[in-house]
Amino acid sequence: MWLDGVHIPPYQFAHGIGAHDPDRARKLLMHRREIDKLAHQIAVDHLALIPLSLYFKEGRVKVELGIGRGRKKSDKRNALAERDVKMEMAKALGRQAKGRD
Repeated sequence: MWLDGVHIPPYQFAHGIGAHDPDRARKLLMHRREIDKLAHQIAVDHLALIPLSLYFKEGRVKVELGIGRGRKKSDKRNALAERDVKMEMAKALGRQAKGRD
């Protein structure tokens, strides 16, 4: 299993040693049973594997994964419309607070 589409910037204090592509795909280290179980759930139930959080533990970066079902087309449209309304409200409140409106 691979983690793709995540930007991890290079460590700023590593000179030359830590140079890597920040957008490359990262291989997830998991036990064979975990991989088989997740692959089965994804294939059979048509679910998606989603990275929920990244954190450090004992010098390693850990990824917390979640399994979920994707949104339907109408749900996506509703979510986009709600997000646009919230952004417009935030912009209006910001302009009002600064006295520009």
